[in-house]
Amino acid sequence: MAEPARNPRIEDYALIGNCHTSALVCNDGSIDWLCLPRFDGAACFARLLGADENGFWQIAPARADGAPAAAVKRRYGDGTMVLETEFAADGAVARLHDCVPFPTAEGEIDVVRIVEGVKGRMKMRSQATLRFDYGHVVPWVRHRDYGIHAIAGPDAVQIATPVEMRGKDLSTVGEFTVAASETVPFLLTWRESHRPEHPPKDPLRLCRQTSEAWREWSGRCRYQGQWADAVQRSLITLKALTFAPTGGIAAAATTSLPERIGGVRNWDYRYCWIRDATFTLYALLVSGYTEEAKAWREWLLRAAAGDPARLQIMYTLNGDRRLPEFTLPWLQGFAGSRPVRIGNAAAQQYQLDVYGELMDSFHTARKFGIDPNEDAWRVQKLILDYLEGTWDDEDEGIWEMRGPRRDFTHSKVMAWVALDRAVRDAERFGLDGPVERWRALRDHIHADVCKRGFDAERNTFVQFYGATEPDAALLMMPLVGFLRCDDPRMLGTIAAVRETLMQDGLVHRYVTHPDVDGLPPGEGAFIACTFWLADCLVMLGETDEATAIFERLLDLRNDVGLLAEQYDPDARRMLGNFPQAFSHVGLVNTAHNLATRRGPAEQRPK
Repeated sequence: MAEPARNPRIEDYALIGNCHTSALVCNDGSIDWLCLPRFDGAACFARLLGADENGFWQIAPARADGAPAAAVKRRYGDGTMVLETEFAADGAVARLHDCVPFPTAEGEIDVVRIVEGVKGRMKMRSQATLRFDYGHVVPWVRHRDYGIHAIAGPDAVQIATPVEMRGKDLSTVGEFTVAASETVPFLLTWRESHRPEHPPKDPLRLCRQTSEAWREWSGRCRYQGQWADAVQRSLITLKALTFAPTGGIAAAATTSLPERIGGVRNWDYRYCWIRDATFTLYALLVSGYTEEAKAWREWLLRAAAGDPARLQIMYTLNGDRRLPEFTLPWLQGFAGSRPVRIGNAAAQQYQLDVYGELMDSFHTARKFGIDPNEDAWRVQKLILDYLEGTWDDEDEGIWEMRGPRRDFTHSKVMAWVALDRAVRDAERFGLDGPVERWRALRDHIHADVCKRGFDAERNTFVQFYGATEPDAALLMMPLVGFLRCDDPRMLGTIAAVRETLMQDGLVHRYVTHPDVDGLPPGEGAFIACTFWLADCLVMLGETDEATAIFERLLDLRNDVGLLAEQYDPDARRMLGNFPQAFSHVGLVNTAHNLATRRGPAEQRPK
């Protein structure tokens, strides 16, 4: 009897990671995505975006022909990023523990998989199909006393296990039986191929140490409200997406998961966006993670150093500026969604809002007492000098439009934010600068936005000057302090967003038009924007409705508490790269906003 077609959804995956790289594990026990040696490295398991031949590693119950699939339950160990997948079949139960330990040796990445017998006896099967360079290169595999060793070009991987493994159809297969109270370990170790092989480490010890390290970190969370579990899981996810050597935070663990199934809105998100800066800082700072916030601030400062005219919207994990975009034609894409892209051409776009975001992040760091950095103010003044002559230029906007440049209203608002935070910093912290000139320009930009970005007939701010439709980014106007939330113009804008962009309780970014964003129409609702709507309602005192929206968003999380970038209300499935840092940042901040009147929504404008 043929195996049923395998067609996992994005929400079927869980993340494991070690602040250097990460893997996605499907609910059938298969690692379908693993980039080495860091988030933006080439994948050695790429079935997520392709097919079996592009690489995966599955450990699951061995099934006889026609046998029913095992029942599956998943969870993370409390306060950790150690995944537990429990299989139950024919009265037997086995539990698979998966983790990526924090590095114990320079230049090596480990992945631990431990099968634990819980009840009865279960026959299990491991199949590892190693393919380097995003599923493109078949390695040379040799048996060793500890298991197998695979090598191709710059990459070498060894898998150590007591299970006898054999080659089959360019894969490595092993079958074994686990009984109650028994454990069967597997350890994958990557290294550069020119480095010598090392004896395998103890996977049980590595898993135990990984759990202890995550519990110590997550135990520092300050949030004690009714959504503590959700907030902690989001913070753990943000930590897992942090590149420890530099403090940069990857926007997501994946590339090219589609914003529309079968569509071309497939982008590489394994990089660091300046746009995420201030929201991320607040999520970390109000939750008690000052060191992580400081590392993120320092990454921002290093990335922004140099000529302000050359400031990019995104950088690599270590601050490199070159992110050339190309496609991988041998991968069929998630659910047939081509192309699969590596790199991101949006890095070369001009997006005015990042200047305001950067200025706001430094302002936030000062407010929270993060160690002052004299270089930061010098960089900020250079940015302001540049912005004075460019704030009224057209740009590609917050959503990285691939259509023509326009006067996007949100971009102008963020230019106002840059001037506003400079004035506040000078006044509050005694920093030097032409404050009167900054104040005058700030007021001028404010008047320009209110005149040209507002449609008085429709009583709403619009996506760009001369447009007729709103944009969900306009919900940030009260969150950054541009207008009070109860200003009649803001109330009209919130109403317009809800009427035009809301579906099934969720907010879309904007109405997609090819002549605006240069792409075929259609995408999912944007999860972060829906959190912004909840934040606005909190500011208006409509906490019951804000809570309802927040809990609607919590319901979108998968079984292990993770969120993608978008959600399709019609197909009821996640869309976009996963897990998405911006979505989890929104969850943390909105939870704090609902819990206290001194949440980020109230603090950021001050």
